[in-house]
Amino acid sequence: MDLVEKALEFEHRKISLRTTNERIIASKEVKSLILGINEIYKKTKNSDLMDLMKRLTVIKKKVEKRLNFKVTV
Repeated sequence: MDLVEKALEFEHRKISLRTTNERIIASKEVKSLILGINEIYKKTKNSDLMDLMKRLTVIKKKVEKRLNFKVTV
């Protein structure tokens, strides 16, 4: 499965995040997706990839907020 397809599937998936373990796994998964898409974006400069990374970052911030992590920008 392509990285972008995985990211789109993750974005549209209903995430329960009931346990801390589920939140940690979701946070790590979305972080790896963002970093992978960023590598592709560096080569192609496709604005659709940037939009996808922004949407995934919003999801990542919500997950990390529930984990009580401090998000540094």
